[in-house]
Amino acid sequence: MITTYIYAFGGVMVVSLVSLVGIFFLSLKEDLMKKYIFIFISLAVGALLGDAFIHLIPETLETSQNTVLASTLIIAGILIFFSLEKFLHWHHHGEDKEEPHVHPVGKLILFSDGVHNFIDGMIIGASFLVSVPVGLATTIAVILHEIPQEIGDFAVLLHAGYSKMRALWLNFLSAILAVVGVLVVFIFGGEEYFPSLILPIAAGGFIYIAVADLIPELHKTKEVKHSIYQLLVVIIGILAMMALTLLE
Repeated sequence: MITTYIYAFGGVMVVSLVSLVGIFFLSLKEDLMKKYIFIFISLAVGALLGDAFIHLIPETLETSQNTVLASTLIIAGILIFFSLEKFLHWHHHGEDKEEPHVHPVGKLILFSDGVHNFIDGMIIGASFLVSVPVGLATTIAVILHEIPQEIGDFAVLLHAGYSKMRALWLNFLSAILAVVGVLVVFIFGGEEYFPSLILPIAAGGFIYIAVADLIPELHKTKEVKHSIYQLLVVIIGILAMMALTLLE
């Protein structure tokens, strides 16, 4: 278990450090950043779908004694993330009436990102309880998803009126909640049934994020060349998840 703890906390710290990706993008021009963001989004789509269908769902079905319950939990994960996004959209709709520079928008982003990071930590912790390869696959999928998300969050915080350094610092504090998520899993999740409950919900969440949030962003690009690049990078993300099965 010591090795599992080391891998899990190491993985979640890397995920937390991704929140500082804004430092790199501070040096890029805005038009250049927008030009290549689709690469990161495409990688995230492939990694999330690959992790859900190649790692999390098979592992859930293999360890579950009730496949109907496991399938229901996957659907529940989709609905939970759908409901969370609806909740955030309702708040964003109210904030749209305010001036674009007001702080509540930034605070909402920090709160929602903090909850998301906490859940990510729980997912990573539960994955490592299953096995190190499953944990590594999940960590990589989370990282590839976090990169475009953190870039977007960083941009919103700047738009909300925070200075560049304050936005980076607050984003990092929010990301540290992933460590809390891992601690919760290791303290209360020692029972064998815990991963079998968290993993299918995580799979449903990953599927929802990829299909409902990220793929629509890719459809905004109409150029044939970029569309081909998107497909290739999505496939690379999936292949990366497949390659991790060789470690099992």
